[in-house]
Amino acid sequence: MDPMAKGALKPPAVSSEKLFETLGVAAVPWRADVPLKVFGIVPQQLERNRLWRLLFAMYECSSIYRYGRVELNLFISEKEYTVLTAKPGKSKIYQAFTVLAQLGYEIELLHKEPWSSFATNLKNGGLAIPKAGRLPNDHFCLVRLTPQQNLFTGGLKPSNASTFIFMVKQSFAKPKSKLTDRLSSWSLDNSDTLLKALEIPKNASMCNLYPEDYKRLFEALQNSDLFAETFFHDEVLASTRTMNL
Repeated sequence: MDPMAKGALKPPAVSSEKLFETLGVAAVPWRADVPLKVFGIVPQQLERNRLWRLLFAMYECSSIYRYGRVELNLFISEKEYTVLTAKPGKSKIYQAFTVLAQLGYEIELLHKEPWSSFATNLKNGGLAIPKAGRLPNDHFCLVRLTPQQNLFTGGLKPSNASTFIFMVKQSFAKPKSKLTDRLSSWSLDNSDTLLKALEIPKNASMCNLYPEDYKRLFEALQNSDLFAETFFHDEVLASTRTMNL
């Protein structure tokens, strides 16, 4: 994973560009086959932040995703896997992270292993990973994340992906709020016409929309100059890169 800060890296760390050059991995078009498969373990410290960084890189086709649809096979906690695969309507676990991950990746659970198999606290013999109070967290999950081949079809492109990410994140600031209220806050006057064209119910809440609905909504809103020019400012987009996600 490339660091966010630019500049020389302290050995033994190397940039993905240098690593892939050494391995002889060449960049391929996004719609081509998977050029590389990566296996790894996501550290439990700041786990969600690390997964967010991968999402940003994928949507912007930066870092390892400059080379195409790199497949990740990662061990992550069960609680993060639960959020990754949550269904619409589950307001407490269906989040912006869920929408963006499900839209961007094909998610496949390969294996679940109890924490007790390898994660112990040497001091007292207990589990090193505490149980989550709201979400199950009894296993380490090996999950395959393959970028969707058709992600960048329609109006979504790497160049406007930051805008899309911000739109989704802001939509989940109040996940139970109505979509019509959110559109009104964006000063969109023809929301009823838009929702009818998209076949989305007027009373739909933000947490009830499917990931594909968010993409279709974004692509439709791209045709609105008001949406593009007066609401999503560059300084606001920059805030999406903060790691307090």
